[in-house]
Amino acid sequence: MSNTSQMSAMERIVSLLDENSFVEIGAQVTKRSTDFNMQEKSIPSDGVITGYGMIDCKMVYLYSQDASVLGGSIGEMHAKKIARIYDLALKVGAPVIGLIDCAGLRLQEATDALAGFGDLYLKQTMASGIIPQISAVFGTCGGGVAVSSALSDFTFMEASAGKLFVNSPNTLGGNYIGKCDTSSSKFQAESGMVDFVGTDEMDVLSKIRQLIAVLPNNFEDDASFEDCEDDLNRLVPSFGNEIEDTKQALIDISDNHFFIEVKEAFAKEMVTGFIRLNGMTVGAIANRTKEINEEGKAVQTYDGSLTSRGAVKAAEFVTVCDSFNIPVLSLTNVNGFAATMCDEKRMAKACAKLTYAFANATVPKVNVIIGKAYGSAYVAMNSKHVGADLVFALPNSQVGMMDAKAAVEIIYSEEIAKESDKVAAIEKYAAEYSKLQASSESAAKRGYIDNIINPEETRKHLAYAFDMLFTKTESRPAKKHGTI
Repeated sequence: MSNTSQMSAMERIVSLLDENSFVEIGAQVTKRSTDFNMQEKSIPSDGVITGYGMIDCKMVYLYSQDASVLGGSIGEMHAKKIARIYDLALKVGAPVIGLIDCAGLRLQEATDALAGFGDLYLKQTMASGIIPQISAVFGTCGGGVAVSSALSDFTFMEASAGKLFVNSPNTLGGNYIGKCDTSSSKFQAESGMVDFVGTDEMDVLSKIRQLIAVLPNNFEDDASFEDCEDDLNRLVPSFGNEIEDTKQALIDISDNHFFIEVKEAFAKEMVTGFIRLNGMTVGAIANRTKEINEEGKAVQTYDGSLTSRGAVKAAEFVTVCDSFNIPVLSLTNVNGFAATMCDEKRMAKACAKLTYAFANATVPKVNVIIGKAYGSAYVAMNSKHVGADLVFALPNSQVGMMDAKAAVEIIYSEEIAKESDKVAAIEKYAAEYSKLQASSESAAKRGYIDNIINPEETRKHLAYAFDMLFTKTESRPAKKHGTI
């Protein structure tokens, strides 16, 4: 049994996969090293179980580390077994899932173990964007293993026993684990490293199965569809009242209210996750100004600005969706860039990443402007100007450089100064400016918005839009890759 959790390495596999579907590969493989009297130590399967099986009848390859065998540490043959799994997965085009419970590098094998780490990193890099890669941390995931986890597309973590770190908390200057446990699931989720946190091991395994169901097997073979049992013409009367907490809005427009949120604890002002429309998996990105609990009360408010953390979160998600041909939907409600010292340090680069991700993506892209769409922040949020295929807007949405009142105070500063009632003057000029340059109607007249839609009809418009764009193809200039 693992010394860090209740389930063994094999029990995790059996619990994750469809019943009686697991086939083990390399069961007889063990260590070759004889240094430090290693020949006298029995190391079954070299501390990792590898093989393949089915999740809802979809093929997956996986490995599960056994912490009862030298702490699940990675040695030469341990790494070779995982690399072998990657070779097979790439040949057949199937996801790879790593169930991690590992003490890190096996010190007795030193350079051979380091070579194994390097081989594993290379395999993961070659597989990136070809097959989905998932890591799930059940016990210790430290040092080089944390890097391997970060090379995955999605990282899961068990809430209590999971520990993920490059440097352990007690080795950080001025810190100790009692002060700030930087290896905890809470810390790693809030920093954006971990995508999903499970309350226990079974919860993590259940979440993995749910995610696999919506992901394609690889970048060419799209198996992420299911029959839609929801009404495509279903109206969503509550949509117009949910534009502040867009998580709820996404849930309500999705088939049967299906939603998988990604990076829930990180940059909460930006919601990312998967929904279904007409049975199709769609990646959703949405600005959020309020976080509302189950009782309908606001537990957190946000100022509507695009933060550097939110931009990075959205950019990474769009890139993953584009890699696996998953269409992208955005709900835009942004009034500009976050104006803080912390954000200013990285805002330009973060926004560049977001702009690049949307502009570079060739999958179907649809944007719905649900509130404010101001300045360069709006342009970066999947606007038509950076490649959105279709842009919708709600009737009272605002599109422009900035808030109309702020704009007229600059444009009509002299005229306003001459007025006795400056407030009334600002209101008058703002109404005129809004009509000409800051409304969804004015943007639609210029072709920047394709249609102004009623909020309750959002679901059906999106379902038909993505259905129409299903066969979209788009070529780009020949190059190796971008640099952003």
